[in-house]
Amino acid sequence: MSDTSSLPPMPDRLSVDPRSPHHVPAVFEREIGIRLNGKERFDVEEYCISEGWVRVPAGRTLDRKGQPMMIKLKGTVEAFYR
Repeated sequence: MSDTSSLPPMPDRLSVDPRSPHHVPAVFEREIGIRLNGKERFDVEEYCISEGWVRVPAGRTLDRKGQPMMIKLKGTVEAFYR
């Protein structure tokens, strides 16, 4: 596999959006994966492990600023490096 000792630890809360205060650019240097209730998700925009939720786009709908509308899915969240 790969050496994960040199990688930064996965934060409790992480966002893909660079405007978010929860965006950590060092984490995105490697590809990460998210599992919700044991199933891997590829459309996660933001997650929180301690609160147990992920935010995913709600289809093609956009808000008035042109950003995708998000829905919150709850369950057991696991974040890992691929």
